[in-house]
Amino acid sequence: MGVDKYVKKLNTLQLVELITFAQLEQLDGLRDISNSLHDPKFNRAINLESISFSQISRRLRDLSPQFIRLLFSYLTTKVGQEIGLVNLRNAVGRIYLIDSTTISLCLTQYRWAEFRQTKGGVKLHLRLRFYEEEVLPDKAVITPARPADKTQMDVLVVEEKDALNVFDRGYVDYKKFDRYCEEGIRFASRLKGNAIVKVIADLPVNSESKVKKDQMVYLGKDGVTKMKHPLRLITTEDTQGQPVVIVTNDLQLKAEELSEIYRNRWQIELFFKWIKQHLQVKHFYGKSEQAVENQLFIALITYCLMVILQLKAGYRGPLLTIKRLIRTCLYEPFTFFVQTLHLKHKRSSQGRRRIDHEGVYREIVRQVLAGEADYLNDVTYDPLVL
Repeated sequence: MGVDKYVKKLNTLQLVELITFAQLEQLDGLRDISNSLHDPKFNRAINLESISFSQISRRLRDLSPQFIRLLFSYLTTKVGQEIGLVNLRNAVGRIYLIDSTTISLCLTQYRWAEFRQTKGGVKLHLRLRFYEEEVLPDKAVITPARPADKTQMDVLVVEEKDALNVFDRGYVDYKKFDRYCEEGIRFASRLKGNAIVKVIADLPVNSESKVKKDQMVYLGKDGVTKMKHPLRLITTEDTQGQPVVIVTNDLQLKAEELSEIYRNRWQIELFFKWIKQHLQVKHFYGKSEQAVENQLFIALITYCLMVILQLKAGYRGPLLTIKRLIRTCLYEPFTFFVQTLHLKHKRSSQGRRRIDHEGVYREIVRQVLAGEADYLNDVTYDPLVL
């Protein structure tokens, strides 16, 4: 793509490695990244002896986000190949979770990121692939925070017949829902509280399940927003016993299955929380729109690389363990990393031992009654240590 055409120092992959390293180490600024090259092991690893913080800033600002997006897309495909296409499918087909998260920015420094009158922000719109209780980034779009979530539906919704798109109330759009019904695009979403609902049929429900209602309905106001196609409305409960209203155009799956699938939508919220806590996505190394987009995509790339490490190492534990061990074994052979990852730690102690006070008391009473309690007059003897 010609991204290194006029680059004399710090090529694109070295830049990605630097920012990835900074995110894993959660370095605060560009000077910290530049100073990390004082470690001879690190500068040998990426074949770069030194670089100034201003050069890192310029490369991050000038690098085309198109290349980083392409690298991210390549890695998501690579992870899919490692997992296997069969393993990526669920019993109901392919499940995609769609949502966005807003990252606050200072409006005076990021004027392009308009959000509110005195506040800036950037929004990461994301599609995750859900499989075997795990999630995998699949598609990402980055915009200023102001545009509504549903403006990105055309980019994020998967239109294949075996795909089920799961999203929240921010994506409710009756016109798009009608098009999805016409073209056989499956979806499931929460319904807004002020929605106008006309019930046309009640479907049978299992009295022992959490599903309270299963109905066929029309949504919208007559002559204004009313949909052409009927939808299925399922009323269920969350873990706190609060009602949850789900609307879908899938008429084949059981209400309990759809209810459980929608509960799994929470996985995307956990993903956002994870990358905000463990990768550097709340503090940016550049001020321009391109620099911010590049850094967010590199964070997703870092996540994918850790998933690849996890798969190649055959490790089924939490990804956070991978992240922590990378920092420890960064310059060690991969075989050493795998051995350390699978090492079963032995307990060096049995923990705090609880004293059976009642049992000690009974033993002392027995000794007193048997005339064996002369030792009680000896102050050097501790009757509790037997």
